[in-house]
Amino acid sequence: MPDPRLEAAIAHWAPRYVEDGIPIGDFEEVTASIDSWDDWCAAWSDRGAAHEELGDAALTAGHRKSAGYHFVTAAACYHFGKFLFVHDPAQLRATHDRAIAAHRKAHPLLEPPIERCEVAYDGHVLVGNLRKPAGEDRPPIMVMMPGLDSTKEELEFYGRWFLERGVATFAFDGPGQGEAEFDLAIEPEYERPIAAVIDHLESRGDVDTSRLGAWGVSLGGYYVVRAAAFEERIKAAVSLSGPVRFVTEWDVIPPISRLAFQVRSHSASEEEAREVAARLDLTGVLGKVRCPLYVIAGDRDRLIPPEAAAEIAAGVGGPVVLDVVRDGNHVVNNKAYRYRPKTADWMAGQLEASGG
Repeated sequence: MPDPRLEAAIAHWAPRYVEDGIPIGDFEEVTASIDSWDDWCAAWSDRGAAHEELGDAALTAGHRKSAGYHFVTAAACYHFGKFLFVHDPAQLRATHDRAIAAHRKAHPLLEPPIERCEVAYDGHVLVGNLRKPAGEDRPPIMVMMPGLDSTKEELEFYGRWFLERGVATFAFDGPGQGEAEFDLAIEPEYERPIAAVIDHLESRGDVDTSRLGAWGVSLGGYYVVRAAAFEERIKAAVSLSGPVRFVTEWDVIPPISRLAFQVRSHSASEEEAREVAARLDLTGVLGKVRCPLYVIAGDRDRLIPPEAAAEIAAGVGGPVVLDVVRDGNHVVNNKAYRYRPKTADWMAGQLEASGG
């Protein structure tokens, strides 16, 4: 009997995988090689190892650019192997560690390179990846927020558009995300980790935090609006496929995503997780957003309907752009060319970047 979890993964995830670092041939080959969702993580881990071996060989031969490419691709394979594999914590954690290690191999090899940063937060550490455009003295900076199952490593594929326009990027794992998912639960009041991140960036002196933007994807699209409502240091923000009241989508999102939310909110049951989901609510908060906001949605989003984007746009208290992409799926990965360059142009203009 076909595994419905595997069938759903293959049917809905191909655009995201390809846009965020997985060669289409790899997606087709790996998904065709397995019959059960239980084999998903191991199959992608094997493919990640193959790319990592290519990176090691390239580095040994002195081909740094090729090595960087292979390591980033390996990290993407590991990440997408474990990103929703929460029913097997041991396998998830092992593959997570491989994703981080492979990506760190790439850090000094990329142009511009990545600097790994640690941010003190609530007795713990939040880890972020900082990239600064080459040749820029104190560039504007954009903080990037993952969603329920994305991480800072995946956000590199979005951040490249902004780097090319003179905007530095700081993609970080917040509570319940990536490197922080094991020690810190999902945080509905996301202005708390954002404040710690901005404090850290202000202390550096090599980026211009008077020109600071924020960006968030999927559940991060909620986080970024919440952050902008309470954090005046954010000068412009982009919300991509974010919910207004996450609990209203609870019964619509796939069971595998509900389980991921339960695990990453450190909830003992689905009922307890639903109570946490109910706290992810922008009601009464939207009017506090005063900075310019760019809101994107797909009109065929089966997870977060485009009406949520329209409600966000109608409710904020500052300038807003609402961009509902025709035939777009969740996060509009199937039509990424329709919004990624445009939002990068918009943010560069708002932050008065050199490429704006």
